Amino acid sequence: MSSHRLLPAAVAACLLLALPTRAAAPVAPTQVFIDVDTHRMAGMPDMGALGRLAGMLGGKQDLGYPDARSGGASGLYFDIALHNTLAPGLPAQQAIPAGLGLGDALPLLPPTRATIPDAQGDGPQMDATEARMLVYWGCGASIGPGQPRVIQVRMRNGVPEASGSVESRRAPDRDVRPDPSYALWPNQKARRRAERGASLQGEHRITGQGVPDSLKFTLGAQADFMPDIALQQQGAPADGIVLSWQPVARAGAYFISVMAKQGHDMVLWSSAEVPDMGGGLIDFLPAATMERWVKDKVLLGPDTTRCQIPKGILKDGGEAGAGMLSMIAYGPETNLAWPPRPADPKQPWTPEWNVRVRTKSTASAVLGMDLGGTGQDQETPAGDASQPAEKESTGKKLLRGLLKGL
Repeated sequence: MSSHRLLPAAVAACLLLALPTRAAAPVAPTQVFIDVDTHRMAGMPDMGALGRLAGMLGGKQDLGYPDARSGGASGLYFDIALHNTLAPGLPAQQAIPAGLGLGDALPLLPPTRATIPDAQGDGPQMDATEARMLVYWGCGASIGPGQPRVIQVRMRNGVPEASGSVESRRAPDRDVRPDPSYALWPNQKARRRAERGASLQGEHRITGQGVPDSLKFTLGAQADFMPDIALQQQGAPADGIVLSWQPVARAGAYFISVMAKQGHDMVLWSSAEVPDMGGGLIDFLPAATMERWVKDKVLLGPDTTRCQIPKGILKDGGEAGAGMLSMIAYGPETNLAWPPRPADPKQPWTPEWNVRVRTKSTASAVLGMDLGGTGQDQETPAGDASQPAEKESTGKKLLRGLLKGL
């Protein structure tokens, strides 16, 4: 290669080296990770009522960390993980605002086991020796071109083999996987849940052996519980259900996915305008990823309040064929550190601690069910008992059966 060709590249490299750069933030010796979720299981009471029993749905019999990654019954969830390398694995206390309604402080305790379940799961479970996954995507009255994508799955000697593929984006893996060096809440000694109307806003302080004396921070509205997703649906599954909702305060984007078993077929649909399996996106997202995926039409923008599942994707299959819908409103992330990062990038910076708070609001529902009635908050009047009872929908019957089995 000619030296004349190398010269411009060398000059450019020197110029880049001469430019002032902001170094990556150093890892503080003490880190606090807080995840916050508001979940609404349509047709279920809140955690403060019969919903405590329904919290056992979805594998939540063992109430404890992590609660906020995937909601069970309707309610407010939050998790705290303290990782203090100055004194790993020691208990601590977090003083909390009165508005949280959980007393003066929460105990943070080391986990009793290191294994933490993967909240994203392993995808759809197929129990047949041969089955198909039919993948659809996009909101609208009719099915888009090129759909469905068909993935044929066969079991050979107990090992699944698949033909065909569809992109399956996943939220960046930034979850805490605690080992005995962490201290957590909720834990085996403190499992109370925040009630409706509770707030994380206000001053928090963590104390304990080896914890920096400066570990005190104030959370504002951006780090508080988000409102419920007030999801409504119109129409029968076979006709194309119209989903609508009120804008969720502080939401930066939305995403909806549906899973329904019809015969030996597993039907998957997502609100993305591009092909996607949809299972890996019901999770916390950093702002940069959220903005990029809104631009790429993977996520619905913050102004969206309506989406129709196209006609012809689902069938009216009764209880056996009822599909499950999952929806998420992605909230903001708050990052705090002490001392704060200096304005001058050349000035040394050694933070004593940092705090990360992630927020989201999620909802789940049985497709085609009436979303009113059984999901009332405790404060909502039950109605006039003298009025004739309405006929139960298929979805309500299914939910009633689930609760009876607890």
